[in-house]
Amino acid sequence: MPINISPIAGLDDSVNDIRLRTAAFVNAEILPNEARLWASTSGLDFPEEEREHERRQIIELRESIKAKVNEAGLWAPHLPKEYGGMGLDFLSLAYMYEILAYATGAAKLFGIAAPNSGNATILVKYGTEEQKEKWLLPLIDGTLESGFSMTEPDNAGSDPRSIKTEAVRDGDDWVINGHKWFTSNGIDANFFIVMCRANDPTGELGKPGQMSQIIVPTDTAGVKIVRGIGIFGHATSDHCEVLYENVRVPIANTLGLVGQGHQAAQDRLGAGRVYHCMNSIGQMWRAFDLMVERSLVREVHGGLLKDKEFIQGFIADSYMDIQSARLLTIHAAEKVAQGDPGARTAISSIKVFVPAAFHRVVDRAIQVWGGAGVSNDLPLSVMYLAARVLRLADGPDEVHRILIAKNVIHQYESGVSMDFGN
Repeated sequence: MPINISPIAGLDDSVNDIRLRTAAFVNAEILPNEARLWASTSGLDFPEEEREHERRQIIELRESIKAKVNEAGLWAPHLPKEYGGMGLDFLSLAYMYEILAYATGAAKLFGIAAPNSGNATILVKYGTEEQKEKWLLPLIDGTLESGFSMTEPDNAGSDPRSIKTEAVRDGDDWVINGHKWFTSNGIDANFFIVMCRANDPTGELGKPGQMSQIIVPTDTAGVKIVRGIGIFGHATSDHCEVLYENVRVPIANTLGLVGQGHQAAQDRLGAGRVYHCMNSIGQMWRAFDLMVERSLVREVHGGLLKDKEFIQGFIADSYMDIQSARLLTIHAAEKVAQGDPGARTAISSIKVFVPAAFHRVVDRAIQVWGGAGVSNDLPLSVMYLAARVLRLADGPDEVHRILIAKNVIHQYESGVSMDFGN
């Protein structure tokens, strides 16, 4: 079933145009090829030569769709035009994300797959011209892959103050030692952006222990990819455990200034939380369509599912979850776009509410589809996993709830009550 899109009244014409063109492309080029685009050939009972031929055809199909995305002027919407992107502002990009999320893997075909998209954005903002030439441009054209290396197994990911990976200055180099895991895209990455504490014994680069981000090529001596971490029963993943043992890279690989690492991470995560939620809404939208579509045709116990009160309850509850989650997320996105200081509370709110709603909507869709719902024939099982992971990614629910409460209490303590009309 195609995604059903019409212009939103009151929204800028240019944003409506992007939404409509993106939806038309998804419906025409991606949904009809969805199963083929992401098919695995590893388990096919064919000779290796035939499996390799099938793999090549899949890659060719992906590349042909990417070329069409480029021709349609929809490539890399998050990047400035001077770097080959669309140059969309924050809110326009948020509206585009929900459309792309409707189809499995569509974001990859539009040049905005994480973590490359987030790393590219940070390189645009903080990178030197030399770093952009060496790392950003190849990242944009697809000749390099990147990863983001922040979380550590022995320290709480929700508390950046606990990061212990250290970069010590030695002449014109940093020497990095530390232990990371859930380093995204770790298997394929050509370079990592590593969060660490920088210490310069000379004092030239500031006081010790300042949070910094450093570009580390993955083929540097001392970078050890321990494993792709198995997730939810899968043997492996592209989120890797990584050891940094006396890894030596030039000080010129520092992304931004020493001490800007925390701000760069917040720049990435703040926007990313809104985009994650818009992605979630696009997937909820798809799950809802699949659920209702199933209820119209599936017969059980002498009647169609749509006539069963249990299923009608599922449909009603999912409708309310999606509408609530979407309005809450757009409200947060508008606050971010306007530079509203209340955006932090709004972002934390969606970070708690939307993944939970996402989980509920997908769970109901799986129940309606039965066995097929947990199979690889439908995208629902992957969505279910994503929804659960999002309750941990970019800050666990508990941290965001605490932040919401503290911000609200602080406002009341200052003598101002909440204005829920704005």
